[in-house]
Amino acid sequence: MAFNDLFLRAARLEQTEATPVWMMRQAGRYMSEYREIRANKTFLEMCYDPELAVEVTLQPVDLIGVDAAILFSDILVLFPGMGLDLDFQSGVGPVIHNPIRSKADAEALKFGDPYRDTPYVMESIKIARHELKDKVPLIGFSGAPFTLASYAIEGRGTREFINCKSFMWNEPEGWDILMTKFTKSIIDYMCAQIDSGVQAIQLFDSWVGFVSPIDYEKRILPYSKQVLDAVTAHAKGKGEDGKDVPVIHFANGATSMMDLVQQAGGNILGLDWRLDMKNAVKTIDPRFGLQGNIDPITLFASEETIKETVVDILEAVGTRPGHIFNLGHGIQKTTDPDKARFFIKTVQEESRRIRG
Repeated sequence: MAFNDLFLRAARLEQTEATPVWMMRQAGRYMSEYREIRANKTFLEMCYDPELAVEVTLQPVDLIGVDAAILFSDILVLFPGMGLDLDFQSGVGPVIHNPIRSKADAEALKFGDPYRDTPYVMESIKIARHELKDKVPLIGFSGAPFTLASYAIEGRGTREFINCKSFMWNEPEGWDILMTKFTKSIIDYMCAQIDSGVQAIQLFDSWVGFVSPIDYEKRILPYSKQVLDAVTAHAKGKGEDGKDVPVIHFANGATSMMDLVQQAGGNILGLDWRLDMKNAVKTIDPRFGLQGNIDPITLFASEETIKETVVDILEAVGTRPGHIFNLGHGIQKTTDPDKARFFIKTVQEESRRIRG
């Protein structure tokens, strides 16, 4: 089997004969093969076991047909080494039992060390690269400073962010201490993944769409920019044949402030489904590749609707180089795997047809 480098070529803004496609959360609960493994292990046990993590990483490559693999892990695996008591509870998700609620709490937090705290991630990368050598590229990832801070302060997932925003506004020194520690830890973590062998890397700012553009510009963007600038610089020449490792910046829900997201940086901007692709192509600087952006719930529609939506997005992108097809956020756990396969196949076939 020949190595499929379509994703890497698109990520480097090269003209390609087709549009590569993968799905956020593609290694996960919608697949029965994943659920069989998960039945006997906790989520964190799967993350901590390189052999299991790699097995799950490979499942969508072998069974769904995606053009890139993303390492099975979680954005919060940095927390235990930094002093945050992390747990995953059934029906709840991540829970931090000692959340950050004061400047003193932020001061007590340790800087993360990827080789001390997450050696299993680096080992998983090395094993996965070996297993994928004749298949597709491997993507690594990290959460962004704001998204990690939101979990650390709230203590669990939320849609209100009352504690996080209050801390951001009322404890400016504590906020800077916390965000600085996450920024440095994330830079080290992402650079270590690159050094361990990932061929692209994505920064997930999953919850930044819940803040205003003013707060993003003043209190979040500077830290994200530090991460993206440092990681992009480190990634130079670290890819195959001395090429750069592409850096993807996904700011979920940030449709109203894409001008600021561009200032933060990265090589490729991840887009959610709330942004019309025609508008994205028109307004986003062509130096950026574009990743996205079909609504994940579209995979619950008929095959006819899925195909129609895929074609609409592909035609909106047109001949602009650097498009990587993806969902606008993670695949839903109740998605029919057959619909996921149909979606992937449709992108692959229709993009070849459209590109002629």
